[in-house]
Amino acid sequence: MRKTTRWAALALCAATVSAGIGPAEAQQADPALDGAPALVRPGPKASRAQKAQYRANRARRRTIREARSFAGASSAAASSIAQGSTAAPPSLPPGTLDLGNGITMVLNYTGEFAANPKGGIRQGSDYAGQVFFGLDADLGRLAGIDGGAVHAIVTERHGRSLSNDFIGNTTSVQEIYGGGQTAHLSSLSYEQKLFDNRLDVEVGRLLANPNFLASPFYCNFQNNGICGAPKGVFKMTNLTWWPIATWGAHGKAWVTDRVFVHAGVYEVNPRDQQDDQNGIDWSTRGATGVVVPVEVGYSTNFGNDSLPRNYGIGAIIDQSDYKDPVQDVRRGSYLLSGLDPLTRFGRSAIYARFDQMVWRPDPTAVQGLTLFGAFLAGTGGRQYEDYFLNGGAVLTGTFPGRPYDTLGVGFALEHFSPLGLANYRAARASLGLDNRGIAATQTILELSYGIQLTPAVRLMPNLQYVINPQPQEKFAFRPRAIPDAVVVGAKLSVDLFTLAGLAKGPGSN
Repeated sequence: MRKTTRWAALALCAATVSAGIGPAEAQQADPALDGAPALVRPGPKASRAQKAQYRANRARRRTIREARSFAGASSAAASSIAQGSTAAPPSLPPGTLDLGNGITMVLNYTGEFAANPKGGIRQGSDYAGQVFFGLDADLGRLAGIDGGAVHAIVTERHGRSLSNDFIGNTTSVQEIYGGGQTAHLSSLSYEQKLFDNRLDVEVGRLLANPNFLASPFYCNFQNNGICGAPKGVFKMTNLTWWPIATWGAHGKAWVTDRVFVHAGVYEVNPRDQQDDQNGIDWSTRGATGVVVPVEVGYSTNFGNDSLPRNYGIGAIIDQSDYKDPVQDVRRGSYLLSGLDPLTRFGRSAIYARFDQMVWRPDPTAVQGLTLFGAFLAGTGGRQYEDYFLNGGAVLTGTFPGRPYDTLGVGFALEHFSPLGLANYRAARASLGLDNRGIAATQTILELSYGIQLTPAVRLMPNLQYVINPQPQEKFAFRPRAIPDAVVVGAKLSVDLFTLAGLAKGPGSN
């Protein structure tokens, strides 16, 4: 396991700068265990270079911890981990270009291929991809603003969706598709840490799902029921989603080094979600309200727990407009009438989720088995889904000599409410058909294997099975239920700075 030492050390050291751990606790880090210099705050007589190195180490370790914690990613680098854009396995950092003056950058490419040799509306294949560029600027190093930082993310998406074109179901088997296949300014924010990092506030053009309901374990899968965030939250509320930013703010406070509270408020603006938008129109024209997520969590890491874990419970209060799942503006079925859906205001959801490492063969390395799961339920408003459930397991380090490969097995189950099925039933009735064969659940199963081909390149073949595909509205008048679909997929992730020799990746010398 010697060749894993450098990257294991970075992940282990991430814990010493947990937002709830101040300098006193950080000095207790064991250099021998971490495999890196202890994070000791330099004294007043330290050189400028020593102080710069301390800040760089602290920022690097915080990036890894942020991406691993349910407290949520704030930096661009941590967001690339949580959104599955990096070629590194869970709990390891992306290939980051450090310019040495407080500015770091990440540049990744992700591509997802999928084909359905059996099932769905018809057989076929599609490819979708994304370019991710992120920049983090430490204002403590740049301008002497201790705890201040600026973050920016630009994405470009392209390609097509197998679920839209061939399967016909409502949850994509390619998470990288959506939000407009175009370039986006996906984030631009100012972050300020206060009270020795115990309070973290971020404001600007933001997305809620990397801050709330993200985990690096989710994007070891390709389907959108798991990767990105538990999909049900976007059907139960207007929680803002990747890669579309709106105005927002969130703050997280660490009550102890393991317990945090987290709350945010985000503008809901359907205009920003249109396919022709690029995220550069910052007006609030078209806004319909706000969405407010709140969470209480328990989070540990490699520095303070031999088996790191995250547990969180939360609620999402949606004070914005949404489309009624059944009724049109005249209170009839909008699917049958062709009229606009009736606009309603206000709904809510609650959730609970966890991840827990349950097996770790080497206490000085990141390899091991982690279980995860999430449950969401709609609690207010006219809901399309009653509840959503996902879960699975991710093994990091699969065979001798393959310390960075991963094996994942997971599922995502959506349970549709009577309202969510009403239009489908009405469409069948209009054709003189009964309701037999209408399923109240849609389930996606996935088996994946992530292959660390090089420090810069990761390939993840996967096999998915879609049970009871819930038809999109354009297929609601199909006389027969959509057959269960077998999906063969592959996800390619490339850290481009690592590929160019400008950054380090897993297994780099």
